[in-house]
Amino acid sequence: MNMESHGLAALGRDLQGVQQEAEQIAAAADAGSAQAGAHGFEQMLRRVDAQGHDAQARMQSVERGESDDLVGAMLSSQQANLSFQMLMQVRNKVMGAMDDLFKLQF
Repeated sequence: MNMESHGLAALGRDLQGVQQEAEQIAAAADAGSAQAGAHGFEQMLRRVDAQGHDAQARMQSVERGESDDLVGAMLSSQQANLSFQMLMQVRNKVMGAMDDLFKLQF
């Protein structure tokens, strides 16, 4: 297995982890546990933030000449970008659900 396919496999596993966390948050929201959903969202937010910081550090390392792992840095950057996009999709779904709840008449 070459380095690029190894990086893609790692990216796939990380994205599956983010997707599972999003599904857990949705399940907590369906169960009516706002506190559990907020905790899960916070964990997912921290994970995405950590991925962004890691990607930035790897890119800076390549730019300074301390590392020659350009492929790994690029894959890390793409992983962070995709995780952030997925986080924004989850956020948009939650905000849409909140808007729907506010529109309900009791």
